[in-house]
This record gives sequence, C-alpha cells and structure tokens, in this order.
Amino acid sequence: MSVSEAPDVQVENQLIRFIPATPVEPEKAIELLGATRSGDYVIHSLEHPKATILIDLKGRFVIHGTIKQQAARAAAREFLLRLGYSDEGLTSEKGPVVASFSFKKGIDLDRVPIYIKEATLDSKLDCLRVSDSRHNLELLFFANGKVISTNARHANMVAMAAIHWRDRLQDDGLFIEE
Repeated sequence: MSVSEAPDVQVENQLIRFIPATPVEPEKAIELLGATRSGDYVIHSLEHPKATILIDLKGRFVIHGTIKQQAARAAAREFLLRLGYSDEGLTSEKGPVVASFSFKKGIDLDRVPIYIKEATLDSKLDCLRVSDSRHNLELLFFANGKVISTNARHANMVAMAAIHWRDRLQDDGLFIEE
C-alpha cells in the first residue's frame, strides 16, 4: 500500500433499531414464530432476508446481521407481517457500525504500547484495543494488519481513522517490513 492509498473500509454490520407504531409483544413472537427468550430480550432468526431480531421489553427491536438499511427494513417488515402487525408508522434509529480494514502489512504489537498510550492488550482476542478519542472509535489492531472498529457511527469516520493510524504507525516504524 502506498502512503497516499487509503485502506479499503468494509462495513461488516449496521445495527438498526425499529420502533413500530404498536409495540411488539415478545411473548407473541415466542408463541407464533418460535422465538427464544434470553434474559430481558427475545431473539428470532429470519432466513429470508437473513437477519437476527432482538426484541426488547418495550416492544422495539434491533435487526442484526444486515449492512444496508433497505435489507434491515425488509427484515423488519417480514417480521411484523408474520406476527400479524402492520408496518405502517414504523420508524428506525441507526446504531453503531462494525467495520474493518487492513493495512496489508503486519503490525509489531509488542512495540505499539510504547508509542501509543491509547493501546491496551486484549489477551482474549490476541490484539491491541485502541481507544481513538480523535474519531470517537474503539479499534482492535491485530498482528496481521487487520483492524476492526466496533462502535463507529459511520464508515467514513472509520476511513478517516484508518488513514490517521496508518500514518501514525508508519511514522513510528511499527509496521513489520517483509
């Protein structure tokens, strides 16, 4: 990757919460669709379109597993119609974006915390967690050069962070040259 070439950001998931005009009764989803209770939530999987739906106690629901808002809305409509609800008056709120990019070269994870105070070791995932206050993101840096943003508001913010961190890692000599 050249210095001027920006890393390619891939949106992996976009959470969208839907608020129906008539709140969904979680018990109805269990009875009619075979949804499953998990604590305060009820979970249902759709095959077409492929999505996982989490219903909260207030009758709102989150669509998980889609990238585009149109696909999430189609899943929401399908879910409501299967339960016998209308989708009229359905509103939505966008949640965080999970996105990733790759620097296409390894990162010396052992040396990063020396130069980047925001980095902490995550031994469970074998990566470094970087709290990026400049872009309001949490980033997971892996030794192979892959980076995952877990809580972005928009993919463009991840793209700006990718350029910033690429330049910073490069300036500090933290890429592994092959």
